[in-house]
Amino acid sequence: MPRIATLTMNPTIDVSYDVARVQHTHKMRTTNEQYAPGGGGINVARVFKRLGGEALNFYLAGGATGPTLERLLSEFGLGCCRIPIAGTTRIASAVHELETGKEYRFTPSGPTIKESEWQDCLDSLSAALPLDALVLSGSLPSGVPADFYARAAAVARESGTPVVLDSSGDALAAGLEAGGLLLVKPSQGELAALVGRELEGIEEIGVEAMRFVEAGKARLVAVTLGHRGAVLARAEGPSFLPAPEIEAKSAVGAGDSFVAAMVHALANGRDELEAFCFGMAAGSAAVLSPGTGLADPEDIQRLHAQICGG
Repeated sequence: MPRIATLTMNPTIDVSYDVARVQHTHKMRTTNEQYAPGGGGINVARVFKRLGGEALNFYLAGGATGPTLERLLSEFGLGCCRIPIAGTTRIASAVHELETGKEYRFTPSGPTIKESEWQDCLDSLSAALPLDALVLSGSLPSGVPADFYARAAAVARESGTPVVLDSSGDALAAGLEAGGLLLVKPSQGELAALVGRELEGIEEIGVEAMRFVEAGKARLVAVTLGHRGAVLARAEGPSFLPAPEIEAKSAVGAGDSFVAAMVHALANGRDELEAFCFGMAAGSAAVLSPGTGLADPEDIQRLHAQICGG
């Protein structure tokens, strides 16, 4: 059984509701209220566990909502390593409008983190490694330096643990600049921000992703393109997979599900293209249901057969 660690610097308590119709000013009665632990690394861990792996969650949490997040993680059967903080864990909401099928998402920026708190996080990681992989996923809250993921990756490399990075903005740029990553998963928009210009065609996206592979920044660069599919850059060159034609009901956790499935496949010895295909199936599976459910293993297997023929 593959064992990984995930790091979530800005976790959430994810709340989802159904509402007949969204109207300003009016009190809207909701149904189907759901609560789940969320944030990039935690979402990755949830899907990784569903696929038969084991994930140890490192996360920062505090305030009145911190214990609630800890309880939710326990209810989901996830191994936890909490780093206490003075700030309050954020609550994110997803509202599914039944009349139109549209989803509305509200995500606070999160607490400000002290230097002693993020340093405690690095120390805790160092003590837990090595493992089959360390997944660094999600945004960095206020107070955490932009090169934090690069520092965490350095800690992992000292133990021989492969590192996966899924973030954005300065955190993604700094992590890539440090290099030596197993996998990085930017979206098309995030890759465009890295290179400083808009990227439209599949070929152009592949060329830019390959630059990071050729420079030794990452062995694999998987660029997700939403409903269009994804591009994988690796030493043998770029590959493209179109997304299956499905009705998307939610965007919550699609990228995290992609990462979880691809890392799970790699940790089980599957080759890079097979792992990429498995990731595509999981990312597609995540959008089938509204709310915070993430990818279901049965949907992943069905879509994998559809996308990859097996």
